Amino acid sequence: MKLFLILSLVWSGLTLAALEQTLRWGNGAEVKDLDPSIVTGVPEHHILTNLFEGLVGKHPETLGPVPGVAESWTISKDLKTYTFQLRKDAKWSNGDPVTANDFIYSWQRLLDPKTAAEYSYQAYYIKNGKDINTGKIKDFNQLGVKAPTDRTLVVTLENPTPFFLKLLDHYSLAPLHAKTIQKHGIRWTRPENMVNNGAFTLDKWETNRLISVKANPLYWDAKSVKLTSATFYPVEKMDTEEKMFRSGDLDITNEIPLEKIPLWKKKKGSDYVGSPYLGTYFYWFNTKVKPLDKKEVRQALSLAIDRDSIVKYVTKGDQPPARSFTPPGAGDNYQPPAVLPTDLSRLAEAKELLAKAGYPNGKGMPTIDILFNTHDGHKKIAEVIQEMWKKNLGVNATLVNQEWKVYLDSVRLMKFTAARQGWIGDYNDPNTFLDMFISDSPMNRSGWKNAEYDALMVKAAKELDSKKRLAHFFNAEKIWLDEMPSMPIYVYTRNYLKNKKVQGWYSNIEDLHPLKYVWIGDSK
Repeated sequence: MKLFLILSLVWSGLTLAALEQTLRWGNGAEVKDLDPSIVTGVPEHHILTNLFEGLVGKHPETLGPVPGVAESWTISKDLKTYTFQLRKDAKWSNGDPVTANDFIYSWQRLLDPKTAAEYSYQAYYIKNGKDINTGKIKDFNQLGVKAPTDRTLVVTLENPTPFFLKLLDHYSLAPLHAKTIQKHGIRWTRPENMVNNGAFTLDKWETNRLISVKANPLYWDAKSVKLTSATFYPVEKMDTEEKMFRSGDLDITNEIPLEKIPLWKKKKGSDYVGSPYLGTYFYWFNTKVKPLDKKEVRQALSLAIDRDSIVKYVTKGDQPPARSFTPPGAGDNYQPPAVLPTDLSRLAEAKELLAKAGYPNGKGMPTIDILFNTHDGHKKIAEVIQEMWKKNLGVNATLVNQEWKVYLDSVRLMKFTAARQGWIGDYNDPNTFLDMFISDSPMNRSGWKNAEYDALMVKAAKELDSKKRLAHFFNAEKIWLDEMPSMPIYVYTRNYLKNKKVQGWYSNIEDLHPLKYVWIGDSK
């Protein structure tokens, strides 16, 4: 009898162990917040895409639209009206039904000037969205969204928007539970207060240590979710993250130490993953402050860096050097103007431009501060650019390092001369890169304004013909590359370590990995 009891307990323990599906993910930095209307960073994105679900999701392999809270939708002939039918079984984590009005509340909150949402422009494609956000329209009921029934949401757009379904996967457009926010205020995102509708719920949030989520039993597709939980670790130092992976404390790293990429790539049966990524690594230029208020200075600085050397000897992850701001092939195979040199072939021109601006050989030019967030890779790139500017132009630069949250605030408030930034496309279309530089875009941290650029972006937004639309983007980017409000350095690739036991995790250009599809085990 005792033997039977012991064997039963062992078998029970094995069964429970088999059922325990926990993913451990290195997340790069401590999140600023977990409010979908407020945040903008990639660390926040990794978590929020699993806590909240929008009308439409994306397939983890193809990135094509798949039903989310909406089980179906229809589009009008003029491509401006979308009618979504919501699922009967879509619920909040407290058991309340997810309704069309939850989306209306969320989108109105995103556009409310009082929210000061940096991603408010994601809802500008909705009729009157921009005018509400800028205060021209005070009546939020004029936003182009209606709820004829609890399960029907009708969305009217300003113009036909080819990428609208792709955009709806973004966490800023997910529904929010109004009563929870009204009850708890800014603390509604704490684990004990949060009510969400995604495949996972927030379990723990220990600042600067970990954030954990657990499978949501009330999620409409809960039966398909194999993971029982996932833990996100805010590890900013790549060396520490790699050690955690090698010791078995992480299943996925956010990155990998730059100098160790070649070693991991050569290792037989390596856990190294390297894949294309829809993003650009660049430096903001604050065009409102000297000396970057002069176009010639910005052009000179951009022409005086050796992008080939940076990707070959510093980043080492097969990143293509940037010749434009938008990555080639975005959306409908957009090919941007390949204007920027990848080497120092135009250095003589750079020196002439700097002299034209009144700073021959860098004489009399104010020192440029390079702001970057705590990260070994960002520091190494900044050091190299600092050296290149000094050697090639006689320009002095100082390095300014800040922690993630402080850095985000400094960039938002434009408290910098030059600042490191990475922009990852929110959807696969040139618009997600170029619309951030429209004069009144909340994400435009350069202070740069150009009426001709804005007009071309408006034309692109209204154009249905794909070739003409891409031509508007091309012409707008030509203006951008001449004005150089920022300095593109390279096109991203994703370089990280992944345990082979992690299944359902597919490489894609958006680096999108919904955990509802992921599990730990063999591939069968």
